[in-house]
Amino acid sequence: MGFCNGNSGDPIFTETFGTGTTSTQLPAGATGYVFNPGDPFDGQYKVSNNTNSFGWFDIDDHTANDVNGKMLIINADFTAGEFYRTSIAGLCENTTYEFSSWMINLSPSSDCGGAPIPINVRFEIWDSLDTNLLASGDTGSINGSSSPIWEQYALVFQTLVGQTSVILKMRNNGVGGCGNDLALDDIVFKTCGDAITIQDIASENAETICENQLPYATTLSAIPDFAIFSSHFYQWQQSSDAVNWIDIVGENSSTYNASSINGTTFFRVKVAENAINVNNDFCNAISDVYQVNVVNLPNAPISNGNLVICENDTTPLSVTVPSGIQVTWYDAATGGNVLLTNSTTFNPPSSGVYYAEAETTQVSCTSTARTALQIDYLTLPEVIDERLLFCENTNATLRANPTNPTLVTSYLWSTGETKPEIEVTTPGTYTVVVSNNTCSATKTITLNQIENPIIETVRSDTKNIVVTTVNTGDFLYSLDGVTFQSSPTFFNIQGGLYTIYVKHTGCKNVTTAQHIHFYIPKFFTPNNDGVNDTFNLAGLEFYNTSSVSIFNRQGKLLKSTRNSAFSWNGTLAGQRLPTNDYWYVIIIDGQKFTGHFTLKR
Repeated sequence: MGFCNGNSGDPIFTETFGTGTTSTQLPAGATGYVFNPGDPFDGQYKVSNNTNSFGWFDIDDHTANDVNGKMLIINADFTAGEFYRTSIAGLCENTTYEFSSWMINLSPSSDCGGAPIPINVRFEIWDSLDTNLLASGDTGSINGSSSPIWEQYALVFQTLVGQTSVILKMRNNGVGGCGNDLALDDIVFKTCGDAITIQDIASENAETICENQLPYATTLSAIPDFAIFSSHFYQWQQSSDAVNWIDIVGENSSTYNASSINGTTFFRVKVAENAINVNNDFCNAISDVYQVNVVNLPNAPISNGNLVICENDTTPLSVTVPSGIQVTWYDAATGGNVLLTNSTTFNPPSSGVYYAEAETTQVSCTSTARTALQIDYLTLPEVIDERLLFCENTNATLRANPTNPTLVTSYLWSTGETKPEIEVTTPGTYTVVVSNNTCSATKTITLNQIENPIIETVRSDTKNIVVTTVNTGDFLYSLDGVTFQSSPTFFNIQGGLYTIYVKHTGCKNVTTAQHIHFYIPKFFTPNNDGVNDTFNLAGLEFYNTSSVSIFNRQGKLLKSTRNSAFSWNGTLAGQRLPTNDYWYVIIIDGQKFTGHFTLKR
């Protein structure tokens, strides 16, 4: 078994078994099987479009585009033997032919307990007297499958001297029973010749050109592989549709100079071993087809309109072209620079006129003209986003401040106001749309509030006053409201009643708090040098109630006061007391403080 490895001629015999919904018989002598128009049993057949018997696959015939196409349906006999024969006449002597047929096993693989008998067919080609076997081949076992599969089988043979007809026989190599059920269709005989290619001078098997290259000329060569024919005779043909072919008069060599080609044209060559057979379609082989494909020039792209848009508008210039056409953009009507390829849209970098050219994708055939499109970019109002701060309990002025104010004709704030600047009292994000009637730009202002300082505590740390705030910020601190410092600690401050002032460096609002600065000295040095000469409890007088008692180590009361300022110079009854530690009991608004301090001389 095998197919023709070269080129074949047109079919010289075809058996499709016809069409229709009624089962028919084969001609007399075509089979020894019994015709059964219903369900053919072992040793029976029918020619039908219906294979729905015995659980077989219910299939359509193989012939393309058949309506109710028929096929030969065989239920193999219990004994091997011939089930089909037909005679083929009009052949040429000493000529190689290919016989082929499509075949299918009708038994699903699940049939017969999962083991249906496979089909196995032998093809035989005999001479017209049915005495000499010219060729034969076996398909081998073709097992059932889970789905129906048409398969093609072929046999190549050669006629003898003086032989112009043959007999085709098909034999069943298997036996009947459960399985071995088959269908045949599309039996074809055609010549088998060399593998014949057609090439042009560039060794190409086809050429595609543009319409503006017409008329076109080329030289074609037929190249056989000498696998079948020992000599070659030629007849060139051409066609406009690859279906209807006409001989080119006088073109009988292996080459052909094709000139004055004015449209898509197909070329092929008929080849035979003998000159007398070159025009006998029962004897020749036909080469591969060479096509000169002419592509029409595309029309120029259709403009989707010129554009007048704002600078920030990304709307592109665009054109429309049919399917299979691509667009190239240029900066000139002819020549020029390529700006963009294979795109129906283009975003130019600047205002101007740009040009779109159509080009076929199959081969680069371009439109004879380019489509001009104009784009004008309008200047935008220019604004710069801002981040601003403003002080709590104050107003903030927000300004649109376009850098090109002469272009601006209107303002629209997110507050609804329409002025170049607005006053606001709350932090947040504000926007203003600045417009020149056609184009607009949006400015965003992020307004953050500077919080006023909130005094949390003011405490005395020995001679120092320390201020803490609930919130943080770039705060300044003062004890007189005039001189401010960045540190929250005031050092070496005499006791007394103070007003604490705190403000943010960028704001005028001042937060205040009253603080009685009172501290108990650790020592004093009554040596009349003007420094620490007294044990002084300044600020005590600002409390509602107070009492102070000073004792020596033996617990003797040396000095006491009530509800007044307190100062002791280290004497008792005019006598200076010696260096020593002395003890105090201080009660302020009911809170008692005890401890000791040192008198140094």
